[in-house]
Amino acid sequence: MSPRQTVSIIGGGPAGLMAAEVIARTGLQVDLYDAMPSLGRKFLMAGKGGMNITHSEAAAAFRARYGVRAGHIAPLLDAFGPEALREWIHGLGIDTFVGTSGRVFPAGMKSAPLLRAWLHRLRQAGVRFHVRHRWVGIEQQADRRYALHFATPEGEKRVETDTLVLALGGGSWSKLGSDGRWASLLEQAGVPVAVLRPSNCGFDVGWSKHLREHFAGQPVKPVAASFTAAGGTTCRRQSEFVITENGVEGGLIYAFSAALRDRIEQTGSAVLTLDLLPGHDLSRVIDEVARPRGSRSLSSHLQSRLGLKGVKTALLHECLPHEAFADPYRLAMAIKALPLRLIAPRPLDEAISSAGGVLFEALDEYLMIRTLPGIFCAGEMLDWEAPTGGYLLTACLASGHRAGQGVIDRLQSVHQAC
Repeated sequence: MSPRQTVSIIGGGPAGLMAAEVIARTGLQVDLYDAMPSLGRKFLMAGKGGMNITHSEAAAAFRARYGVRAGHIAPLLDAFGPEALREWIHGLGIDTFVGTSGRVFPAGMKSAPLLRAWLHRLRQAGVRFHVRHRWVGIEQQADRRYALHFATPEGEKRVETDTLVLALGGGSWSKLGSDGRWASLLEQAGVPVAVLRPSNCGFDVGWSKHLREHFAGQPVKPVAASFTAAGGTTCRRQSEFVITENGVEGGLIYAFSAALRDRIEQTGSAVLTLDLLPGHDLSRVIDEVARPRGSRSLSSHLQSRLGLKGVKTALLHECLPHEAFADPYRLAMAIKALPLRLIAPRPLDEAISSAGGVLFEALDEYLMIRTLPGIFCAGEMLDWEAPTGGYLLTACLASGHRAGQGVIDRLQSVHQAC
């Protein structure tokens, strides 16, 4: 390949860094630009509570986590899936292990050592990093090259490149760099972009003042939740969630967030059904609630017979009419199937990740924009979503790997044609 050929990457998250690594292995000069003062900020934030890098479940179940986009994500995972990802981390000198939940973590469970080792290896490979460079424009040149425009502390900067990988993230956590501003630039260039929406997010409920003031911040556990999709299929999971000032958030809520968000968009609200005592069958709950309680209050009775107290009792009072507490059967049914009405997802910027982005239909098999030859897209800016559990990071890295290979193949074919 000609030494004149240049490669630019915009976005210093996992997808952009992986694309840089794949391309730099060929000896090509790679310049990576990022708007923030340092790289991998969202990657580091994700690792604060324990860096979950991927999942160990079977391939078919793993791919199903990507929902309607599973068919587009599968080829990316074929080339760089969970096992390849673990081997890649081992190559950075960091061991991995599988937790009891099947999730995979790096030794030490922190993201910072992994990122440091990765950036060191990229610098050794010759990748040049340019921080505080915010992408603000692009022009297609007559010679099939592109002129990129960046806003920098020193003023606007213009860079010409043969190929470009865009790995600009989604629209959540804008303070860490992924603010979704790129969408308007691509739409102006004629690239179809699905509206960015919150994913793995909390929801508003509209609590009473009493519940908000006395129980915000408290976890609800153990608890199971179920939701019936439009097709009639009911999904049930057991975990925990947290009461917030506005509503609910946490792992159990995130597991249903895509379906709940879509239902709210369609009908204005969504009902999540809670089992407050997942370890008790319904017949036992009915028997204990109906048992004579003498002079004890109902709250004392529920706590004594079923261990039901605190925030769970508060949820019953929040979601049930007063007369339901006088009917033991109705109360028992609510304990096992309490309807919680959600009225809105929390704002996009608060979400763990986002749905929407550049449509796969606008891209070729290597994630190159069909109408803009030489420009590839990777990571969360593509139109897909997945639950937490390592699935987000795995697909981001796999798409960066794919785009990087696409750049190599394109530059080789252009060189041969010349």
